[in-house]
Amino acid sequence: MILYLHGFRSSPQSMKARVVGARMAALGLSDQLLSPQLPASPKLAIELALALVKDVPAGELSIIGSSLGGYYATWLAERIGCKAVLVNPAIVPRVNLDQHVGVTTQYHSDEPFEFKPEYIDELHVLEVPKISRPERYFLLAATGDEVLDYRDMVAHYQGARQHVIQGGDHAISAFPDYVDEVLAFCGIEARS
Repeated sequence: MILYLHGFRSSPQSMKARVVGARMAALGLSDQLLSPQLPASPKLAIELALALVKDVPAGELSIIGSSLGGYYATWLAERIGCKAVLVNPAIVPRVNLDQHVGVTTQYHSDEPFEFKPEYIDELHVLEVPKISRPERYFLLAATGDEVLDYRDMVAHYQGARQHVIQGGDHAISAFPDYVDEVLAFCGIEARS
């Protein structure tokens, strides 16, 4: 089972979520992918993620998290004991996200999105200062990320499997080139 967690103001309609969904469908494994719309509240996002995977054994679960979803995936992997793939993950989002407090829209719809001041405190509660078992993690990071510094990611996931893309961007626009590598880490081998 794979749980895909999108980033800040994003959705299951993001390019990476759709690429993972299409690849899983092509492999006949659509029923093994969960890709929820996460609430703006970090506390509620974590509660939703935990509820979705409560009956999935840790050894049968992998979480793919992009940006803020990577931050959540790290906390969840530490809590559950499952594998996690982090795609340009946020390391200390409360530092970056305080400037986004207020009402805006999601990237893939006109739906209002409110990020409340108390959500910064909710993010702090989920901080993982150091990962406990690096072998459970795979970092996919781009040196050209215009939002987050890839060097912070590399340092935070020291000892984990890492694929650092030279150049690129925060969205990892070339993600279709890496989806099979991501899924292989999750235990899903591509078939022709």
